[in-house]
Amino acid sequence: MSLSTRLLLGWFVIAGLATVLFLNSILNQVPSSVRQASEEVMVDSANLLAEVAEQHWQQGFAADSPFTTAISRYLARPLDAQIWSRHKTGTELVIYLTDLNGTVLYHTDPSQIGADYSRWRDVSLTLRGEYGARTTRIDPEDDTSSLMYIAAPVYQGDQLVGVLTLGKPNASLHPFITLAHGYFWQRGGVILLGALLLGAGMAFWLNRSVRRLVDYVEKVRHGERVSPPQLADKELARLAAATEAMRREIDGKAYVEQYVHTLTHEMKSPLSAIRGAAELLQEGDVPAPMRERFLANIDGESLRLQRLVDRLLSLAGVEKRQALEQTESIDLAEIAAIELEAKRPLAERKGLTLALDSGADCTLAGDRFLLEQAISNLLDNAIEFSLPGGTIAVHIGANDSTLSLRVRNDGPAVPDYALGRVFERFYSLPRPDGQRKSTGLGLSFVREIARLHHGRVSLNNRTEGGVEVELVLRKEDQTGEGHPSPV
Repeated sequence: MSLSTRLLLGWFVIAGLATVLFLNSILNQVPSSVRQASEEVMVDSANLLAEVAEQHWQQGFAADSPFTTAISRYLARPLDAQIWSRHKTGTELVIYLTDLNGTVLYHTDPSQIGADYSRWRDVSLTLRGEYGARTTRIDPEDDTSSLMYIAAPVYQGDQLVGVLTLGKPNASLHPFITLAHGYFWQRGGVILLGALLLGAGMAFWLNRSVRRLVDYVEKVRHGERVSPPQLADKELARLAAATEAMRREIDGKAYVEQYVHTLTHEMKSPLSAIRGAAELLQEGDVPAPMRERFLANIDGESLRLQRLVDRLLSLAGVEKRQALEQTESIDLAEIAAIELEAKRPLAERKGLTLALDSGADCTLAGDRFLLEQAISNLLDNAIEFSLPGGTIAVHIGANDSTLSLRVRNDGPAVPDYALGRVFERFYSLPRPDGQRKSTGLGLSFVREIARLHHGRVSLNNRTEGGVEVELVLRKEDQTGEGHPSPV
């Protein structure tokens, strides 16, 4: 199970439990809250009817009395009231009057007249001057059969003469309670759905950030040079920055160690030659021709060391750069023409012919100095490996997004075992004319320049003979953040 799925499930369980617990606590309060609201209205109504009963107390409450007649007409009154989801069509109140002994003087149920209600809480508490109320079930086994009774004292002047009680079936409140339950569950479902969507968004956002960080670490682990991702979350951004700092520190140590090792290896041969020549010159009488040869050897090996150090410094400067700092619009055909003209004296010494073929639009955004160095190294390599009297052809082609520069020569094919290693640092092959190997840094330098321009470089043997090196570069500006995949 992925991290985002676990986060989403965890969030949904927590949000779901919190929503259900909250709704249960609210819904458990709904019935009592509705009854409390109803009781408050019934208190006002009972006291109002008590004042009306006081006005008819002396007349009594016989079947033809004004009070009884009014209540009877009320009970028979048809109603047509749409109260939210409930359609009220009839009256439901129960009304009765008792004297100071609790004897029923009037009741909406005539069969109860004369009954002793002195033990009912509503009557007994009111006669004692307290708030009288009770809830009683008609059927003890049926909770929906309960009625709520609210009593109010009846006075004659300042003297208590009786009690008026107003009763209402609790079943009449159930539609409102049910409506409230449905409303809260509906809103709870919306809240839960919103929490789920929010959790999904948070999980996606966090998983996307973590995935970008993991992808970055994986690319670093495989040796790719990439910039750390730009993350909105501060903690993940700190982790990315710390990972990048650690990578640079580790790379720096490994880089120095590798360079010291390879530089030491490459310097052994010229240093041994210089030391041997110097020892021979110190032996005493050395013939002039030998002295000249030894001095030339020392000078040549010194120049070789100088070239090695210079190339290493240039390569190190390119390798430590993550991206181009700034770019400009460059005509690749113009650079190639200039470099070909600069290499013409060297090519003429071997009787080589130089040719350039380019399209109409060869412009791209890049670093002019680095591209000049790359083309110069490719031409040097082509000239060194060409046979006398051969041809070096440079062809520049373009498509919608890239430029392709191909350098071809008529030299011997590169051995199969070396095709995968020609771009390695310090790897070099013998020249066909017997000259010494080079520093082995030229093609490695070209590869790094191609990387900075988000391009690629490759070397292949041509079927018709000779070798071709292809440098492919993107046309667009490469100074933006991030590192697109090489073309």
